[in-house]
Amino acid sequence: MARKTETAGQADPLAPVTLAVGQEDLLLDRAVQQVVAAARAADADTDVRDLTPDQLVPGTLAELTSPSLFAERKVVVVRNAQDLSADTVKDVKAYLAAPAEEITLVLLHAGGAKGKGLLDAARKAGAREVACPKMTKPADRLSFVRSEFRTVGRSATPEACQALVDAIGSDLRELASAVSQLVADVEGAIDEAVVGRYYTGRAEASSFTVADRAVEGRAAEALEALRWSLATGVAPVMITSALAQGVRAIGKLSSARGGRPADLARELGMPPWKIDRVRQQMRGWTPDGVAAALRAVAEADAGVKGGGDDPEYALEKAVVTIARAARARRG
Repeated sequence: MARKTETAGQADPLAPVTLAVGQEDLLLDRAVQQVVAAARAADADTDVRDLTPDQLVPGTLAELTSPSLFAERKVVVVRNAQDLSADTVKDVKAYLAAPAEEITLVLLHAGGAKGKGLLDAARKAGAREVACPKMTKPADRLSFVRSEFRTVGRSATPEACQALVDAIGSDLRELASAVSQLVADVEGAIDEAVVGRYYTGRAEASSFTVADRAVEGRAAEALEALRWSLATGVAPVMITSALAQGVRAIGKLSSARGGRPADLARELGMPPWKIDRVRQQMRGWTPDGVAAALRAVAEADAGVKGGGDDPEYALEKAVVTIARAARARRG
């Protein structure tokens, strides 16, 4: 069967096997989310199992994919499939030869030489493939921003897209979040002037405002911005994304060698203005604080994506934990 490589937004997400190949976390997550959404649209009670290589030991896949008395639909996600043990790879290859009905297997693979045997086997078996490459070139990021606007049916001028890439930098999650915020907050066409106004103090409701206040240890202001954001329709997943980006930026800069903002910007993939801002924000942080904040963000992310009953509470809890972590050194 001929192999067809797709982008993360294309059709047929309920193919027996989906192979998401690349190292861009946002695109890998979207590939998983697309499959899960399609499965739950077909069966709201779909069981989703999201596994790391250490959780998928020999025999586990057979157990997860064995016929069920209730014939339930299931999605089995295997992350970092290139790191699976040799015995587990044998299990996966055997499964690829005869995939079970009502089960969708999603293999996330970094590509490259490591674990290439599994990659080749999945392709030979006719797996639906989704390309998730790192976007290292500015032109690729510009195309990504344009695509984000097109996907939601909004118009943005080429100058506006370029201004957004220039302002945000190389983080694809942050670019996607910025597009979502502009679409939510701005009516009509989005041009360069709109982007300029937005990033010079507009939008108290933006998820970036929530993240900035949280990583600065200003819990009350962060909670106020959070409630305003939710009230004005900002998607909870965009807020968790902004929180993650804010904490990761603290962690990156705190572990980087000193230097001029321009040098650090090249090293860390951030615009120089952001280096200066993060330097101001990181004063109260410790390595333990960063770790605690990242755990809080992960819990909130699970909460807003269906792992909890109250996304708003999950976000509030994360904001408070992050703000407390930001004051660890001051305390």
